Amino acid sequence: MRNLIITILSCAVIVSCGPKDTENTMTVTGNVKGLKKGTLYLQHIPDTTLVVIDSLKVDGDGNFTFKTEVESPEIFYLYLAKKDNNDINDRITFFGEPGIITIKTNWNTFDTKAKIDGSKTHKKLEEYRKVMSRFNTVNLEIMRAVYDPETPKDSLTQDSLQKASDQNIRRGYLYALNFALNNKESHIAPYIALKEVPDANKIYLDSINNSLIPEVAKGKYGKALQDYLEEVENK
Repeated sequence: MRNLIITILSCAVIVSCGPKDTENTMTVTGNVKGLKKGTLYLQHIPDTTLVVIDSLKVDGDGNFTFKTEVESPEIFYLYLAKKDNNDINDRITFFGEPGIITIKTNWNTFDTKAKIDGSKTHKKLEEYRKVMSRFNTVNLEIMRAVYDPETPKDSLTQDSLQKASDQNIRRGYLYALNFALNNKESHIAPYIALKEVPDANKIYLDSINNSLIPEVAKGKYGKALQDYLEEVENK
């Protein structure tokens, strides 16, 4: 009995001395419906290389939980190695930040049907992507028309399609720039500037950079945007 009590107390000490959550702890939890076997990986790109933060082997239960420290909101990836000889639908991209983030999806539509909750920055990313998908759809329709055998090949028709494409691209750029400027309090702003429109006129990128609130300017993408602009200035 005495040995049992000592064992229990020892376990309690080990648990209490384990790593505790901090204000920067991100917990990624959720379920992959229908997943029986496979390995889940939590990944990110700290600099230029994709790095695995943690992994979890799934065997009969699609539930998962990962924990890591996050200094500021940034892009993370939930990668599923499901051993089906199919590399499609295997990586979910999401904006991670401190707190609890829940990801629910299906094994066979892993990235296309994922529902992500708990990240304010990711909600902004979804809002941005929803509108940008409309510009992408229009561009695909124009491209189909260009290569459609029934589309007249005269210069007037082709010039008209080219103008429509150019206008759609410009509208997409303007939307991206305006979205960033209108969300200066979110880490989505410098991310869009860097990843979506880095070749935009420097005047616009400077405007985004100068509008960022201090917290965002000190974050991962805020610092990266500042470094990028300094690099462009010195060229």
